[in-house]
Amino acid sequence: MGIQERKERERERRRQQIIVAAKRVFSSKGFNKATMEDIASEAELSPGTLYLYFKNKEELYASLSLRILQYLLIRLEHVNREKDLKPEDKMKLLIEAMYDVYEFDPLIIINMFHLQSSETLKNLSPQLLSQIKDLSRKSLGTIATIFEEGAEKGVYIKKHPVALADIFWALFSGVILWESSKKIINDDKDYLKQTLELAFEIFSRGLRKD
Repeated sequence: MGIQERKERERERRRQQIIVAAKRVFSSKGFNKATMEDIASEAELSPGTLYLYFKNKEELYASLSLRILQYLLIRLEHVNREKDLKPEDKMKLLIEAMYDVYEFDPLIIINMFHLQSSETLKNLSPQLLSQIKDLSRKSLGTIATIFEEGAEKGVYIKKHPVALADIFWALFSGVILWESSKKIINDDKDYLKQTLELAFEIFSRGLRKD
């Protein structure tokens, strides 16, 4: 292994160390109360070291979303490759994929939804913002393709597939955010999965032509 390769590996190891620490701090304190000093302390690094990897707290927060967006795209592309399935069966796979994405890391996906609806995006580096936009665009495009294919087969209504994908995504994110906020008030009640099942069932019915 060359010196340059060793340096790159060490840099990536340190970056992951910071991200893991940030996730713990954001989980315990929330985004607004967490500071770069808190994260540095959790990672057992100096605050100055953090700024060598992330220019601010917002960028570090947003970096947590990349992993979940990459996983989302992988799951959606897997569903889209199932060309021989009936639209109804592909829809079931799509819904299963969305459940998997949520269960992959509930905290991070909730953080990601908060990120998308906040001013935080304006404080990101152009490179990170470009990565988030690209992964989001590809994921929504893949969902749109699934709906478009169903319409071409005469099973789904012929509406703009991107608009349908936006509605589907808004349904998914909205239910998760609402149910997670309710859970803060009453931790004994967790109706997320049942509510998502009902929301997806209603959406699926509305999608069909008959």
